Amino acid sequence: MQRWSVGSSAVGLLQSSRGRSMEKWRLQCGPKSSSVEAMSLLSWTVEAQDQLETPAHLEKLLDSPAQVGGGHSRCAGTLELKHLAEWRPVDGSDWTLKAAGRACGELDCGSAVSMGMREESSSVFAWRVSSQCIQSGYSLRECLSSDSSSSIMEITCSEPVRLVGGDSRCAGTLEVKRGDWRPVHSSSLTLKSASAAVCRNLDCGSAVSTQTRRKSSLTPAWEIISQCIQSGSALRDCVSLGSFPSILEITCSDSVRLVNGTSLCSGRLEVKSNQSWSSVCEADFDQQDAEVVCRELGCGAPSVLQGALYGEVEAPMWTKEFQCGGHESALLDCRSSGSTRNTCSPGKAVGLTCSEPVRLVGGHSRCAGTLELEQGDWRPVGGSDWTMNSTTAVCRELDCGSAASARIRKESSSVSVWRVTTDCVGSGSALRDCLSSGFSSSILEITCSDPSVHIIRLVLMLLALLSFITAISFVHKTTRGQRPGPEENIELEDFNLHVHGAEEEGAQAAE
Repeated sequence: MQRWSVGSSAVGLLQSSRGRSMEKWRLQCGPKSSSVEAMSLLSWTVEAQDQLETPAHLEKLLDSPAQVGGGHSRCAGTLELKHLAEWRPVDGSDWTLKAAGRACGELDCGSAVSMGMREESSSVFAWRVSSQCIQSGYSLRECLSSDSSSSIMEITCSEPVRLVGGDSRCAGTLEVKRGDWRPVHSSSLTLKSASAAVCRNLDCGSAVSTQTRRKSSLTPAWEIISQCIQSGSALRDCVSLGSFPSILEITCSDSVRLVNGTSLCSGRLEVKSNQSWSSVCEADFDQQDAEVVCRELGCGAPSVLQGALYGEVEAPMWTKEFQCGGHESALLDCRSSGSTRNTCSPGKAVGLTCSEPVRLVGGHSRCAGTLELEQGDWRPVGGSDWTMNSTTAVCRELDCGSAASARIRKESSSVSVWRVTTDCVGSGSALRDCLSSGFSSSILEITCSDPSVHIIRLVLMLLALLSFITAISFVHKTTRGQRPGPEENIELEDFNLHVHGAEEEGAQAAE
């Protein structure tokens, strides 16, 4: 069955179905579009794997009329437009950010972040776009004219990702655009992946927490393919459509981040102000400031504060001294000095390491019990897909020696837990960076070989040995100093009789 229709909204849908297989194209007409061929393609989603035949007169519409190439992603690079079946670069003169935004929209990317011109050594065939035409509401292709130019347009669009419904643009429900904006479902998106795929694209700081929010009914949403996102692909390219009972919420830090570190809780400190990130000089930062940063990033207490630990100061540089009391929730809430700094000595960029928020509770010592991690809130860890290598990482983080055992405790019902991606931990990432939100009735309990327990046992053994030696010595001394036994008494009595007899004989002789 095939169906084609154009409604009053000037949107046409072509559906081809074979059993449960379906392909869908969504086409949008411009203000002066008079035919299907003049419509610009907004999206193409494949809802099944079967290959279906495409009507010949619509096959050419499967290519977007705009594309970028040579950039770091499909939303950045040299802008090219297709007109009259010919792809050409776009002349960079008479170009506005609004026109760049229109191009980003036709690419199904986010908003326009930047634009610039690349100078060629000689003129090439190009399309010229009339900015006045664009401002009148026409599409890019309707505002083209043929030309030649040596100034070629390059644009950078944000990935079609946003966080909505939160306290700021850096927090809320994750939504991705592929034709339409939809929420995202994921049971495996780690904090590390969220930081790279979402927070960085939004020009926020690092990811602080990921939360799964349950819905009262199934919700149409994009599901993240974890292997795809872990390979470094853009989030938009790693989703598939489905219906799910929960959606994903993400919180990124607004204005602080740690870069070039071994985890999200370590690195060179950068602070965002006036839409730019600045390094901080060590002389303008102290332990109380560090406590605020670690708390804002959702990490544990600061453990190392050292200049140039994660690289030198990079321009621009923060120019004022922070004066935190240690209780503030965000670094930019702290007071700052009135004077400004213009230089920072080499090797004096603030390098900060915060401890990982991990603990074992309910056991016989701090090195045994239910494993809990903090990412916004403290939760137990789900026990599925757990390895002894991950147990070793926990014991090492807690300074509790080597891993002794790990076991699963079954709860009567599912509870909110953190899941740890073992491949992520196995690659050397910190535990917190490898967390994803979920529900489980299997709770993990760990026992580490607590060094303090061994020391106590050794001390007790030494005390016991010392007590034994003392007892033996006391018995020996007592034995040497006690009264003589029966045989010794007989000998003494005989000796006394002889002495007494001799004394009597001597007295008689004297008389």
